[in-house]
This record gives sequence, structure tokens and C-alpha cells, in this order.
Amino acid sequence: MAKYLDPKADLTFKKIFGEHKHLVISLLNALLPLKDDERVESIEYWPAEKIPDRTEAEKYSIVDVCCKDNKKREFIVEMQMTWTESFKKRVLLNASKAYVAQTEKGMNYASLQPVYALNFVNAKFLEDVDDYYHYYHLVHDKYTDRVIDGLHLVFVELPKFKPTTFSEKKMQVLWLRFLTEINENTKEVPAELLENAEVNEALEIVERAAFSDEEMRAYDKFWDRVSTQRTYEEEIEETITRRVIKKVEAEVKQKVEAEANKKAEEMIKEAEAKAEAKAEAKAEQQKIDTARKLKAMNVMTIEQIAEATGLTAEVIEGL
Repeated sequence: MAKYLDPKADLTFKKIFGEHKHLVISLLNALLPLKDDERVESIEYWPAEKIPDRTEAEKYSIVDVCCKDNKKREFIVEMQMTWTESFKKRVLLNASKAYVAQTEKGMNYASLQPVYALNFVNAKFLEDVDDYYHYYHLVHDKYTDRVIDGLHLVFVELPKFKPTTFSEKKMQVLWLRFLTEINENTKEVPAELLENAEVNEALEIVERAAFSDEEMRAYDKFWDRVSTQRTYEEEIEETITRRVIKKVEAEVKQKVEAEANKKAEEMIKEAEAKAEAKAEAKAEQQKIDTARKLKAMNVMTIEQIAEATGLTAEVIEGL
């Protein structure tokens, strides 16, 4: 029973698609949104100096294969092992650089050819969307049939892919099954993959027995660094989450305290108002009681009682 290596790793992915032109052509035709008359027929790999630069972290999380076809269209194929929001911008930047670089060879604007960036992502990045396939290009926001043919960006979320049997995208399904189902734990390869000549050839390329000890060390080192990168990013995410939670808690506490202080102030003002009203009512009642006594004693005139108590003559007469 053959044992396989994961085709998503740097070593294996490049052995398959970076050394076998007919296989990367098959992959491009299967995954890119190309019409029948736009299909890739032949390609040449980019020279090493044209490959986009990588940061130290990206060297171990991104796998790429770059090529150009007979129509001068350029293709950048990447396998992104971990996800960051900056990845989309980096993809756009590199595709733009490839597009602009055509003018350095003396090409006029009319002869500029499109650049296609095919990006496999071994992580979910659009949690609220079920689709695994995402195609971005320049299109009129109202008349969607009006397109500026320049940059084409395709992102494939591998964890979302589920095998299907629809015939119009047979090769897309087979290649994605190959990328998602084949790894070190594969005990039995699905018959559909073995029956397809191109995928079967890719399977033979990733057989463990075909790799030297040195290549196996490089393979294991790749996954170790991917694991380290994932751990690092998870720690960053956890740190950010903790900070966000702490900030939210502080804001909630501040808001609760502010509302409590406001309510306390309102309660104090209400209590003061009630106390003041009660005091005024008591004072008024005392005036009335005094006026009633003086009137009963019949020793003072109504005017004198009014002057002494502050009550009106009408009120005193009514007592």
C-alpha cells in the first residue's frame, strides 16, 4: 500500500505544479473562470528573480507557482497555509506588480494581458458565507456584463469544500479532492482520483517512497514551521481578544457607573425636592394654625394677623 505526503506542503506542491507543466495547466483550467476559448494551452514558468519576495513568516506559510501562457497571460498560484487579513492585499499587490511589469518590456497599454491569481487557503476566512469559491475582478457595479479585463483574483477556502458529482466542474472537484483528501493518513485513495490520469500522476509524485531523506526533513520542517506560525497567530488572536474583552468590560463598567451616578443624583434631587416641599407645607400649616389661634383669641384684627403670619386676609377670613 502506497503512503502519501500532503500535496499542500511547499515541497510537494512545487514538485507537482512547479515541475510538471501539463498538471498546472490542468489545475488552472479547472479552477479559473475561463471560457472555452480562453483555456490555457501551454505555459512557461517564471524565472526565479520574478517570484514575489516573502517575509520570514510567509516563507513557511505560502507556497507559490508562477507562470505565463502562450497568450502572455500571467498566473500566480499560491497555497496559503494560515490566514491573515493582510493576505488579500498582498495578493492584490503582487498581481498588480505583475500587471505593471509588462510595461517594462516595451508593451503598450493595448497589448497588456490579464493576470490571474489563484489562491488556495487552508483556512476559513469568510465565516458568514457557505461558498468555498470566491472570484474578484473589475466589474461595473450596475452593468455586470461590463468588465475591465486586468486583474482576476480567485480564493478557494479548502476547509469549506465538500465533494460533489456535477460533471461541468469535474476536474475542479477532482483537484480539490486531491488537495483536501490526500495526506500522510490516507489509507485508501478514492477510485475517482485513481481513474483520472492527471490526478493519478500527481498521486504518484507525492508517494512517500519518491522522496529522499533530505527532502523528508525539509517536508517535516515545513509543517513544523506552519504549526509554529499557526500557534503564534493564535496567541496573537487570543491576546487581541483578551484586550478587546478587557476594553469592553471597562467601557461597560464605566457606563454602568455613569448610569448609577446619574440615577443617584436624580434620586438625591428628588429626595431634596420632596423634603423641601414637605418643609414648605409644614411651614404653611404652622402659619394657618397660628392665624386660627389668633383669630379665635379675638385680640387682633384680620389685617394684623395677615401681617403677622404672611397669610392673605381671604385665607384668614376662611379659617
